[in-house]
Amino acid sequence: MPRLSSLARDLKAETAFTVLALARQLKANGKDVVELEIGDSPFPSTPNAKTAAILAIEQNRTGYGPSLGLPELRQAAARFVSIEFGLEVGPENIVVASGAKPFEQYFAEALLEPDDGVLIFSPHFPTYEPNLQRRRARAVIEPLRAEDDFRPRPEAVERFLKTDPKPRAIFLNSPQNPTGGVATSEDLDGIANLVRGRDVVVFSDEPYCHMVWRGKHESILTRPGMIDQALAAYTFSKSYSMSGWRIGFAVAHPTVVDAIGKLINTTASCSPPFVQLGAQAALEHDHRTRLEYMDRFELKVRKLAEGLSKIDGFQVRPPAGTFYVFPGVQAICERLGLTSHGLALFLLQGADDQFGVACLGGECFGEAGKGFLRFSCAEDDHRIDQALKFLGDACGRVDRARAFLAEHPQFALAPKK
Repeated sequence: MPRLSSLARDLKAETAFTVLALARQLKANGKDVVELEIGDSPFPSTPNAKTAAILAIEQNRTGYGPSLGLPELRQAAARFVSIEFGLEVGPENIVVASGAKPFEQYFAEALLEPDDGVLIFSPHFPTYEPNLQRRRARAVIEPLRAEDDFRPRPEAVERFLKTDPKPRAIFLNSPQNPTGGVATSEDLDGIANLVRGRDVVVFSDEPYCHMVWRGKHESILTRPGMIDQALAAYTFSKSYSMSGWRIGFAVAHPTVVDAIGKLINTTASCSPPFVQLGAQAALEHDHRTRLEYMDRFELKVRKLAEGLSKIDGFQVRPPAGTFYVFPGVQAICERLGLTSHGLALFLLQGADDQFGVACLGGECFGEAGKGFLRFSCAEDDHRIDQALKFLGDACGRVDRARAFLAEHPQFALAPKK
């Protein structure tokens, strides 16, 4: 057997895709599964994006392109964030890659050194830590609090800066996956005031920038001087239903943009030009469709949150943003003797032979997520209704839970100390 590197041995995959694969296998075997596990859109990619990409292929825009991205997309992205979010930037501040996720790795490789401390608010997106592992940087976990609406608080940043031996970076995610929390203007002002002028950089992960249901989306990059200390990452996956296209962009200081261009040059080479031209068309011409999709997502989130809140044992805080609902289910876990991820897999595999609901246990997003489940709105409304009807009954099937636990003892809930 080949000897793997310590990185490859220790690297943890994003559980959503593991559960996705399991759900698809169960469906292939004939089980009816409502998939609320993956952060995907049930809507088609926006129309002008599709038309432009098809035309680009027909025009043979299928060769290599600049590692930083096509000039026309970089220009369009700069205009877009200036209009949408008040980020007064130019194309020299834009770099294009295959979605927002790769910028976690590029940020770490461009700006971090081994043993640098990186503050992560948790529950958190599960690929943050693996991308820090690649640079041997240290994740410093700060739990988010439900009573604070899962907002990143400046006091936590101040504590990190005072106590960490080598504080270097902060990961912000707003609107936040998995909790649906949204940083307020006061939160961002406070954090910016703490880090401004220090040798500290911020990764601002903003893929759900158009999915804000209370308040409005703001970026820390709009705060004075923060373009020198922060990178904001955006994707077309959520706003334009283009997840499989794998395209996104980041906004940063030109020095950081050029450094990331070198990283792309030496790995992926570039993003496909025809995909970039589709993305440009989305930014420039699909505004109306995007607004329609966001309205529909808000209704879905409301339906899901209200439906879950009626189920005994579900403690639901309506999300301020994203298309996720993150209910507390500790009472159900204790009743059935299952961890929250064990409960998620029970609902998929064990609660019923013919029907299942795929969701994620909160510990997939770090220890701070224990006792929660994450549900996405990735299905049609009638399927969400079917899932809600099933969940209440399934969580009461104690005998089936015992049988599932006997077969999967790794999901046994540890007794309280």
